[in-house]
Amino acid sequence: MKLNKLVISVAALAVVSTGLFAGTSSMNVEKMFEKECQGCHGPNHEGGVGADLRPEKIAKINAYTLAEVILNGRPGTAMPPFSEKMNKADAQKMVDYLQHFKGKKIEVLTLDAVTKGWKKLNDRTALMKKYPHAVDVKKVTDICFVTERDAERVTFVDGTTGKILSRHPAGFAVHVTVTNKRQPRYAYSISRSGLVTMFDLASKGQQKIAEVQVGSDSRGLAVSPDGKYLMAGNYVPGGAILMDAMTLEPLKVYPTSSVIDMDGNIGSSRVAGIYDTPYGPYIAFALKDAGHVYIVDYSKPNYPIVGDIPNIGKILHDGFENEGKEIGRYLMQASQGSDVMGVVDFKTKSLVAKVYTGPGSKPHPGQGSSWYNERYGQLYATNSMNVGDVVIWDSAWDVVAHVRTAGGGLFVGTSEHTPFIWSDCVLGGPANWNKIYLINKQTLETDRILTVGTKKGTITDPVTHKVLYSWNVPTVKDKNGKVVVPRILHAEPANHGHWTMVSEWNAGRIGIYEAKTGKFVKYIKGLTTPTFTYSIEHRQSIPGA
Repeated sequence: MKLNKLVISVAALAVVSTGLFAGTSSMNVEKMFEKECQGCHGPNHEGGVGADLRPEKIAKINAYTLAEVILNGRPGTAMPPFSEKMNKADAQKMVDYLQHFKGKKIEVLTLDAVTKGWKKLNDRTALMKKYPHAVDVKKVTDICFVTERDAERVTFVDGTTGKILSRHPAGFAVHVTVTNKRQPRYAYSISRSGLVTMFDLASKGQQKIAEVQVGSDSRGLAVSPDGKYLMAGNYVPGGAILMDAMTLEPLKVYPTSSVIDMDGNIGSSRVAGIYDTPYGPYIAFALKDAGHVYIVDYSKPNYPIVGDIPNIGKILHDGFENEGKEIGRYLMQASQGSDVMGVVDFKTKSLVAKVYTGPGSKPHPGQGSSWYNERYGQLYATNSMNVGDVVIWDSAWDVVAHVRTAGGGLFVGTSEHTPFIWSDCVLGGPANWNKIYLINKQTLETDRILTVGTKKGTITDPVTHKVLYSWNVPTVKDKNGKVVVPRILHAEPANHGHWTMVSEWNAGRIGIYEAKTGKFVKYIKGLTTPTFTYSIEHRQSIPGA
C-alpha cells in the first residue's frame, strides 16, 4: 500500500506573487481560489470536474499560457472566463500561487464541530399548529425552489402560477435543495459554503426552522424515505453528516480524511453525491477522490456503514436511481475521471456494471433520466460535460444510443408528462449554450431544438430546420451594456406536469414551456443567476432526488 504523495503542510503557504504583474494585484488569492475555483479543482488542487492543478502537473507550463486560460476560459469545458473578476495582474498572481502551492492542512470532520454550528431558528411545532395547511399556495407540493447562486439565496415560487413567494439568504452558491417526501412541508438546502437550512413550506413566507454549518465546502443532501434523517456531504472537511430531519440536530459524522483510492494511495476524499433509496433503509454517499460508494443503514443502532463498494472509477460526481421495476434498487454513479456510469446494486451491495460513456465525455447526469421505452424497456440517460452527447443505456447495462447535441451539458431530465428528454448545452460556448435538445423518448432521436436568442426564441425541427414555434425574447444586457446570449440550463417539470421550467443563468429569469410541445408560456423575471429549479411535486416520486 502506497502513502499519498501529496505533501501536506501545517497551514497553507502564504504566497507572495513574483509574476510580472504581481505588484499591481491586491487580490486575496487564497480566498479567490476557495470561492471560485475550489469546487471544480479541489481544496488541495487535486482536480475533479476541473484539471489537476498541483505544482507537479503545471510547474512547467508557461505562466502566461495559464494566465490566459484563467482570463479567457476553456471552450467546451466547465472552465469559464474570469476576465470580469480578475485583471491580468490578478491572473498572474493566481498562476504563481498555483505553481508554488505547498498543500493545505487536512481537516478532520468531527461531530463536536458540526454540533457547534447548529442553530434553532423557529419552533417547528408552534408553526405547524399556527399553519396546519399551506398559506401561500393551495398545497405545499405546488412550490418550487430556485437557487440564486450569486445572490446566495433560495427563492420559493408557486409552480402553478410562476409567482415568487419568498426569498431567503442560504449561504454562498446554494447548490442543492431537497424535500422530505414523508412530510413535504419540510424542505432543505445546502450551500457550497457548508450551510444547511431547513424550511417550513406551509408557513407564511416559508420560514426557516433551523440551520447548521456542516463544513466550509459542501455539496449534496438526501432525506431518508421515512422522513426521519437528513444526510449532507462535504468537500471540506471531507465526510458525510447524518442529522435529525425534524430539527437538523447532528447525529453522526462519517469522516473521509483517510481512505484508500483506486491506486492504493491513502488520503483524504471529498464526498460527492448523496442518495436516498426506497429500496431499503439506506442512504448512500460517493467518495469523489477514492472511487467508493458507502451505504449507511439508518434503521440500525449507531447508523453503521453496511456496504463499501470500491473501484467504481476516478473522480466520482453525481448520480441517480432507476425507476420502474424494483424502483431505487440501482444507483447510476457518474465517474468523470474514468468516463463511466457505475451501477451499484443496493440489494447485493455490489458494483454490477460499468457503462462506458465515451472518451473524455465526463458524464454529468444531474437528476438523470429514467423512463420506459417500448423497444428497450427501462432506459437511463446522462449528459456529457465535454462533448455534445446524451448517452442512453438499458437495464442490461448496454449503451443503446448516443444522441449528439450542440455542446457539452450539465443536466438531462424528463417526466411522465413529457414525450421528451430535455438536455441542455450550457457548456457548449456562446454559440450553443442557448439551446436545449428535446429528444424523443421512444425514437431516441432529437425531435426539436429549443433556442433562446437575444430577441427571439424558437422551436425548430432538427431535420428540416423549419421553425415550429417562435416568441419574442426581452433583450438583456450585462453591466457593461453588452447584449448577452442567454445561457440556459436545467429543465424541471412543474405545474402538475403541464410545464417545464428552464433557468436562464446569465439573463436572470426562468423560462416556462409546455411540457408536451416545448412551446413558450412565460417568464419569471427578477432573479440573480438562477441555476437549479426543484419542483416539490415532481421530486416526490423520483428515487434519490
